[in-house]
Amino acid sequence: MAEAKTSSHRRRRVRTAWLFLSPMLAGLLVVAIWPLARTVFYAFTDASLSAPGDYAFLGFENFAVEDGGYWYGLLTDPLWWNAVWNTLIFAAGSVAIEVVLGVILALVMNAEFPGRALFRAAVLIPWAIPTVVSAKMWAWMLHDQFGVVNHTLMTLGLISTPIAWLADPDLTMLSVILVDAWKTTPFVALLVLAALQMLPKDCYEAARVDGVHPLKVFFGVTLPLIRPALTVAIIFRLLDALRVFDVVYIMTGNAESTMTMSVYARQQLVDFQDVGYGSAASTLLFMVIAFMTALYLTAMRADVMKEGR
Repeated sequence: MAEAKTSSHRRRRVRTAWLFLSPMLAGLLVVAIWPLARTVFYAFTDASLSAPGDYAFLGFENFAVEDGGYWYGLLTDPLWWNAVWNTLIFAAGSVAIEVVLGVILALVMNAEFPGRALFRAAVLIPWAIPTVVSAKMWAWMLHDQFGVVNHTLMTLGLISTPIAWLADPDLTMLSVILVDAWKTTPFVALLVLAALQMLPKDCYEAARVDGVHPLKVFFGVTLPLIRPALTVAIIFRLLDALRVFDVVYIMTGNAESTMTMSVYARQQLVDFQDVGYGSAASTLLFMVIAFMTALYLTAMRADVMKEGR
């Protein structure tokens, strides 16, 4: 009797859960799954923006096709692989800088000092500014002739001539990475700060009484305890960095030195009006992001299981 009552209660809970989840799943189907399915479908057609309803099925020709001994398609395009390489460099560089600076900022914000509330508010300002605004603002500040960055460096005597931050192919990627790090480091700092404030005080008191060096306390106690929050921050930022578009396109347009996979797909879809080819690029972008995310989660799970043994 008791078992039947428990089973009935469990079924009622499952039905209630699905009832609450249904609106979210319906919204996800409309705004995410359906557009993704359409994009994958168009990737196998020759659809164009001028006549999106008039297309023919091409199979894998948008990805790679052999014609007269020569290979054509997205996977044989050097510009696409340049965009893939740029995206990986951007993701690795920006996420690494943001994690290091985010942890340092979180440790500072977690400490007790006068004006801490004001400091916390000031740190969050870059994150509150829309990406379009901050990218355009930094594009002007990094202008080689009128930018305040060159003016300040020349005033301090650090450089003798203006630097073309957004025109020199050797500096454009670094400039974009630093601007992205300036904007999104507060997000990482906020997540790490929330984790720091949940840490038990006892182990720190014990370490202080035993005279353990603060650096050892950080790597031996703090870092392992905030690792779950840090993992979430890295995953979120990695996903954002791999599909980055706005900050790169606003600051450098279609420049090959910074062209990411999203910028490449936009160029094919909008500038060249080739919906089929652009959809193929978008599909590969989705596959790269899914692969990198799965790889990272698998590595983290294996690491956690290893620690649990």
